[in-house]
Amino acid sequence: MKLQFTAFQPKLFNTLKDYNRRKFSADLMAGIIVGIVAIPLAIAFGIASGVGPFEGLVTAIIGGFLISAFGGSDVQIGGPTGAFIIIIYGVIQQFGIAGLVVATVMAGIMLILMGVYKLGGIIKFVPYPVIIGFTGGIALTIFSTQMNDFFGLGIKEVPAGFIEKWGCYISNFKNIDIWSTMIGLVSLLIIFLTPKISKKVPGALAAILVMTPISMLLNHYAGVTSVVTIGDLYTLPTGFPTPDLSRFSVPEEGILSMIRTLLPVAFSIAILCAIESLLSAMVADGAIGVKHNSNTELIGQGIANVVVPFFGGIPCTGAIARTMANINNGGRTPVAGLIHAVVLLLVLLILGRYVELIPMPTLAAVLIVVAYNMSGWRSFVALWRNPKLDFAILIATFLLTVIFDLTIAIEIGLLMAAVSFLKRASESTVIRSFKNEIDPSKETDVTIKSDETLLIPEGVEVYEIDGPYFFGIANRFEEVMSQMRSGKVKVRIIRMRRVPFIDSTGIHNLESLCLTSRRDGIHVVLSGVNSDVQKTLERAGFPQLLGNENICSHINIALERAKTLVKN
Repeated sequence: MKLQFTAFQPKLFNTLKDYNRRKFSADLMAGIIVGIVAIPLAIAFGIASGVGPFEGLVTAIIGGFLISAFGGSDVQIGGPTGAFIIIIYGVIQQFGIAGLVVATVMAGIMLILMGVYKLGGIIKFVPYPVIIGFTGGIALTIFSTQMNDFFGLGIKEVPAGFIEKWGCYISNFKNIDIWSTMIGLVSLLIIFLTPKISKKVPGALAAILVMTPISMLLNHYAGVTSVVTIGDLYTLPTGFPTPDLSRFSVPEEGILSMIRTLLPVAFSIAILCAIESLLSAMVADGAIGVKHNSNTELIGQGIANVVVPFFGGIPCTGAIARTMANINNGGRTPVAGLIHAVVLLLVLLILGRYVELIPMPTLAAVLIVVAYNMSGWRSFVALWRNPKLDFAILIATFLLTVIFDLTIAIEIGLLMAAVSFLKRASESTVIRSFKNEIDPSKETDVTIKSDETLLIPEGVEVYEIDGPYFFGIANRFEEVMSQMRSGKVKVRIIRMRRVPFIDSTGIHNLESLCLTSRRDGIHVVLSGVNSDVQKTLERAGFPQLLGNENICSHINIALERAKTLVKN
């Protein structure tokens, strides 16, 4: 397949050609609302990833702006998402902040190359069970990371491993703080009840606006000092985000060594970003009836991920929840996404000191709800009713994500899906043998009357391959032939009218059959070869091996040729 380069056509550039005041009014309102929705999520994702609230907000500001400016979707809202939490946390634990910068930039370059080489259809090659499996695994992992803050356990260093983490929680559960737990539970209640009262106010924002002053009052008037706030753990910088090259330091073993080590992680970030952003864009297309440009979208995502790390940010991608909030509030052009980034910037510049007052149990509640919404438990139930092999792929991907990491989960999940596909493809290819006669009522390439039969001459064997002739069935064809052999065989006819393609293993198998048959004094005649397969066989030299007269267009000619060969 010849790769083609894509035309880079950001949606924003086309939008501005006929932009007007009416569109701006709609985008302004949507952008403000989505910006408000993004505040608690950006902060929560930054903290849960092992960096901090500033990094989460910067990612939403810079990444969100660049994705809207250079992406291929009219309504995509970009920023940090829950899907990256476990990857970022793992990279920081193992390689530090410098490793995260390198991995994110590498992932951005990969995304740009995917878009340039028109690989925007990549999402079609990631099976649904794999997507649901690692998404569910990510959700459970996010949920697991919030127990310390939700219950106020006071654990200073929470283990990174899933099993070790829960072992640590259980051994420290005696240290549960009742006030933190109450604030977390009430926050959950507010998040779930808010949509029933008003669809306009995000539940996460309502919980923060209610529980932050309550936490302050408890501290000031009731002497409750056990509830940890963001300010107790992080210092939020003030001022406009500027490039911070101090985050990057070359390790002793050299930058090339780090790149080689981080390549699998960067690939996982790039694939996850591509999947999540293109899924979000596809959902948005269905909601507004406008088609996105997947290749330009990948380039936009790549640009954002190359730039964001140098401002202190983390990997970013299109966010389905924020994108749908944008659509539901009237946003129809990338300008809404730009406004959402400006709103977040104003929050950072003006309200930064108030962000530090947010209680950690409330942020934990926000992420618990995010994890629940990501979990896709209904899809787990639905896939249970599907073929068991699909469910096995889902469970394997889910468990690998939870117990090991996303990189291994995606690799093994895709490998299992590929093996599953090959197994089903090989099972769909049927190999038949004919003895004595061929029934015209069951055939499409015979030219005699339907009440007659097509006799197979003495000394002739007829086989048919119905389906792809590839490495998955090559050996099975030999087994069928060995079971049928009886008496003196002079000619073998192989019907290939229903073979859509043949791969190199199939060609090698067929060539070996022809050479073995020639050694045994048996002629091979091919019947019903379609034009694509015939071109492949011609390139492999089959006309010289068999002779053009032994490659026939349909079974009648093949049988007549067989009669001639038998007589000779």
